[in-house]
Amino acid sequence: MMEICIDCIESARNAINGGAMRLEICSALSEGGLTPSPGLVKFLKNYSTVPIYAMIRMRSGNFVYSHDEMESMLYDLKILKELGVDGFVFGALTEEGDINMEFCLDIIKAASPRPVTFHRAFDEVSDPYKSLEILIDLGFERILTSGQENSAEKGIRIIEQLVKQARERIIIMPGAGITTNNLSLIKKQSGANQFHASARKRKIASGTKIKMGNAANSDSVMITDEESVRDLVKIIKEFPK
Repeated sequence: MMEICIDCIESARNAINGGAMRLEICSALSEGGLTPSPGLVKFLKNYSTVPIYAMIRMRSGNFVYSHDEMESMLYDLKILKELGVDGFVFGALTEEGDINMEFCLDIIKAASPRPVTFHRAFDEVSDPYKSLEILIDLGFERILTSGQENSAEKGIRIIEQLVKQARERIIIMPGAGITTNNLSLIKKQSGANQFHASARKRKIASGTKIKMGNAANSDSVMITDEESVRDLVKIIKEFPK
């Protein structure tokens, strides 16, 4: 299973044409991924039958949320659920770096019967092995993780240990920095079967004359590359089970 995260229609089309088996739909991947617009979700549901999981994250920064922020995200989830998304992606922590069980359970209940992935907030927990058991008990379908490092390749040892501890009770999905150059290594060493990547390349954005916001490169955008997705999917399909 190769999941591709996207934040625009062009990236979604390229990912689907490249053979992506599931999409994680976000806005603002430059901020680590935020809740997508209903318009993007509606378009993709009409465009393709590839399963789509919607990010539920109202702002960038940490994953410690207030009750008001949670109410807002639960409302977003309700709208996106009505539009027919196949699952959700969410994560919430306490100030001590533990899983916020109350907020996570609220999301699990609101999403039901749709599954929920716990995203890379997991890479900031104080105890990944204890947190794994908590997420299993809460009812999450999978954990997206880079093994508490900046990339899955660097965190491969922890990912491998998590896969062994999970014993198929929950899916461990490596993500962050996965490319055609390291996917085989990560799959072989970790024992994981699902993977997450953006497969993006920089594309010149014509007609941009002024800098908008904090964008470092206002004259270009990052877009999912169809050929890169195709190569990633090929590696997974050809890798011996």
